[in-house]
Amino acid sequence: MHVGTGSSFLEQLSAITEGWDGSIERRYCHLSNVSALLNQYLEKINWVGFYLMREDRTALVLGPFQGKVACTDISLDRGVCGLAARSKQSVRVDDVHTFPGHIACDSASRSELVVPLINKNGDVLGVLDVDSAQRGRFAEDDQHLLERAAKIISQALWT
Repeated sequence: MHVGTGSSFLEQLSAITEGWDGSIERRYCHLSNVSALLNQYLEKINWVGFYLMREDRTALVLGPFQGKVACTDISLDRGVCGLAARSKQSVRVDDVHTFPGHIACDSASRSELVVPLINKNGDVLGVLDVDSAQRGRFAEDDQHLLERAAKIISQALWT
C-alpha cells in the first residue's frame, strides 16, 4: 500500500470530520484540512485536492488543495476529473499522457486517481483528485482507501 497505514489514516480522517457544519465557508475550511492530511499521508504525489460541482452542474471548480497552481474550471466533458464526475465512479490512470482529453495543469504529472464525492441522494458534489509524477503510482488498494475516505468526507459535509 502506498498510503501509510490505511486504518490510522481513516481514523484520523474520521476524527477531523466529526461534527462538521455544512456552510460554504466552513466546507472550505474542512476540505483544506483534509487536503493537508492527505498530502501528509500519501507518498510520491505532487498534487492533492478537491474540485467542487458548480451550481449549474456544468463544470467542476477548484476547491482546497495542496500542490502547485491548478486549473480553476474543468468542464464535465473533459479530463479525468470530468469522467469521474460524469460516471460517478473512480478513475485511476497509470499514464495520463495516454488518456484522451487529459488536462495538463502540471506537466510533471504522470498518473492520476480521481474519486467522486457523492451525497446520500446520489448526486456528485465534487471530486477528490490526486496526481503523481510517477507513472503507475496508484494501485487498487489506494483507490479503495480513497473511496472510503470520500464516503467519510461526503457524509460529513453533505448529509
